[in-house]
Amino acid sequence: MSKKTSQESGGAKHPVRGGRFARGLAPLMERMNASIHVDKRLAEQDIRASFAHVAMLVATGIISKACGANIERGLKRVAQEIADNTLAYDEALEDIHMHIEARLHHHIGDDALSLHTARSRNDQVATDFRLWCRDAYDQIDKAMARLQACLCRHAETHAETLMPGYTHLQNAQVITLGHHFMAYVFMVGRDRSRVADARRRLNECPLGACALAGTSFAIDRAMTAQALGFAKPMDNAMDAVSDRDFVVDFLSTAALAGVHLSRLAEDMILWSNPSFGFIRLDERWSTGSSIMPQKRNPDAAELVRAESGALAGHLIDGLMVLKALPLAYSKDMQRDKQPTFSAYDSWMQGTQALTGMLDTLHVEQEAMGRAARLGYTNATDAADWLVHNKKMPFRKAHHVVGALVAHAEKEGVTLDELPLATMQALCPDIDEGILAVLAPEKAVRARNSLGGTSPEQVRLAVKRARQMFNLEEQG
Repeated sequence: MSKKTSQESGGAKHPVRGGRFARGLAPLMERMNASIHVDKRLAEQDIRASFAHVAMLVATGIISKACGANIERGLKRVAQEIADNTLAYDEALEDIHMHIEARLHHHIGDDALSLHTARSRNDQVATDFRLWCRDAYDQIDKAMARLQACLCRHAETHAETLMPGYTHLQNAQVITLGHHFMAYVFMVGRDRSRVADARRRLNECPLGACALAGTSFAIDRAMTAQALGFAKPMDNAMDAVSDRDFVVDFLSTAALAGVHLSRLAEDMILWSNPSFGFIRLDERWSTGSSIMPQKRNPDAAELVRAESGALAGHLIDGLMVLKALPLAYSKDMQRDKQPTFSAYDSWMQGTQALTGMLDTLHVEQEAMGRAARLGYTNATDAADWLVHNKKMPFRKAHHVVGALVAHAEKEGVTLDELPLATMQALCPDIDEGILAVLAPEKAVRARNSLGGTSPEQVRLAVKRARQMFNLEEQG
């Protein structure tokens, strides 16, 4: 942009201030008012919506075919400048919409002045932003599907790899690593379902609502909605320009997905600690220490974990922008894009980083297997055996096995190392049959209920997930 543009920011030559104002903005107000440093990310969507709008203006006879063709040629030139990253930005032009309009005028002259017929920046930005969120959803959904596919591959590989399952971060029961990974597959699946729901809700077109009251021009809103892939035009012009529910939906979905990413990252952090020693992160996803030569830090996972807080903060930011706003549009809404763009960046980066970590993950199966035998993780299996084989009420069986654990702990042995005679001294009903269920491998195989940890159920879960979430083509 030339210096002339900035000098014309006050008075009749400025495209927005027009003939109403005789003086330019105060320098601070110009900086406050400008959003180009943020909303330039909407450039592709703004061009796309402008193509749809000009086609409709021609089809309805509002502008001539020659004018429309000239505008389309100019828009293509501006689009190429944006693609080539040669478009210069000037705060005096405020936002991406006015930058595109100014460049269009530079290329084709006064025909560019007809593009904004039957359109306001209010419905323009609402349309662009919905298009951007829709595109972002499509990209993040692909990334989440790749994460699911990676988790499924690990689950299938490790359907029989034993590890301790935890409650309260204390050893609880023996499970398989495949079972653990499948929990995240279905967790991410719910995130993807929220993406699909939110995408469906936002897929209505504000274009043609103008400032807030519609227009006196005989426009065809259904035509522009269809051209842009929306399900329908929005039903109320005031709602069309002032609604930002779709932004809150985006931020809410991102925040919860971020929490799920953080939980998976925390597992990576814990398991890579030498005290656990369950996994080894690839060097490409680890960092060193400036002072301790031996360190191998899971910084990528830690950064993903930290971003969950920022994602929650972006949700609050978005909600507070909307709080107590009267209908219809207010300048506050200019502030809705910063948290949304930032949320998308964090969400995508975290999803891709965890996929990268998992793709290159080395599992220490022996360490997991040893840990699976600690903490009396077969105690519930012993209680279940008493219920199945001795018809003992579960609460009584729970009490009996609790006494067995206390005795074993005192002796410094595991349950399966406790002599049968010692067990029978504490509970005469016990016979040698109990020894068969105390082996961790058998305990895992016994938990064969739907959704259970047995290798058979894990493999069935992988198969269900690949079908349910359409993961076959993801690998």
